[in-house]
Amino acid sequence: MNRLVIDLEALHHNIRTVDKWVIDHGASWSLVTKAMCGFPDVLRGLELSGVRSMADSRLSNLEAIRDLAEPIETWYLRLPHMPALEKVVRLADVSLNTEFEIIEALNREAGRQGKIHRIIIMIELGDLREGVLPGSLVPLYERVFDLPNIDVLGIGSNLGCLSGTVPSLEQFSQLAMFRELLQLKFDRPLPLISGGTSAVIPMLRDGQLPKEINHFRVGESVFLGTDLVHGDSLAGLRDDAITLEVEVVEVKEKSLSPQGETTDMTPFEDFAATTHEPGSRGYRAVITIGQLDTEVRGLRPLNPAYEIAGASSDLTVVHVGDNPDDLAPGSIIKFRPSYGALVRLMAGKYIDKFVTPTVAEFRASLAARGTVDMPPVLDDLDLASLEGEAGAEG
Repeated sequence: MNRLVIDLEALHHNIRTVDKWVIDHGASWSLVTKAMCGFPDVLRGLELSGVRSMADSRLSNLEAIRDLAEPIETWYLRLPHMPALEKVVRLADVSLNTEFEIIEALNREAGRQGKIHRIIIMIELGDLREGVLPGSLVPLYERVFDLPNIDVLGIGSNLGCLSGTVPSLEQFSQLAMFRELLQLKFDRPLPLISGGTSAVIPMLRDGQLPKEINHFRVGESVFLGTDLVHGDSLAGLRDDAITLEVEVVEVKEKSLSPQGETTDMTPFEDFAATTHEPGSRGYRAVITIGQLDTEVRGLRPLNPAYEIAGASSDLTVVHVGDNPDDLAPGSIIKFRPSYGALVRLMAGKYIDKFVTPTVAEFRASLAARGTVDMPPVLDDLDLASLEGEAGAEG
């Protein structure tokens, strides 16, 4: 049986480690849970670990977070769109924004719900995903500060999420400068600079970030232990929290190169497999997972001698050399997924998901060890002063 196994103990270790790095920096953070796609057992495990601020890009996942026993602060990471504004205000304590028309509509919806909705305004710093151009910041803030049901918590940025832009000290210094400019211009506090994703964790760990960067949105490094910049595991984090187990349905010794003329008729991308000598042979294992299930290129066999040769929609072929593990039909091959592969596995309906230990066992183990003290980000802010400023302007 194919299954994705999520190790709650490994996640707890990574949460505790990242939390220490954030505390040492004098900052706060939100755990980005979108890769878990609202899977209840993982969310309960995170809740038990002590996580009290979660961020996601799907409103259905925020609903799942709201269903947890403990009150969890929620951040909505995807830019809000008009048909979803009622749910955004109802489900998210904070949202990320760039367009005045959307923020103005959020203000109206927050008024209808009798709420103050809090936002971070995202700034374009070179990754070319979402973000206000720096030259438009002052005109935007002039209009947003007049909205009575909106609290602007600060500014933020995304780096490395689309174009692979490597975060730099210069970019973070720019963020700090933009906040100082806006605070001086409008005489209004902007307590947060949400400048960090998993891509900045190495800089955070090594104490290389300006102190002004005081909020982080971290997901991949917790779930996979990834160093996004250097393409390896990050020292101090466990990279074994997620394991994909796939069943073998065929093992045969075959030629390692296709026979006959080949062309680009396959619907999926080719794999850059090792070039083999003409006539060479080896064992090939066929496993029951394919491109319908995940990004197969993002799977790494735990046995370093194994190599994925290719994949169709439902099956994947793995070179297993001389078959040192005596694989046979019914055997299991284990993989570590990349972030892209993990997201598709969690979002898909074809792969079973399990947590280990069980939620009940994990709760019992934490009773003896204690949890992480990761409070809501908003608990550290003087929200009364922000709301007072908004009311005075309105």
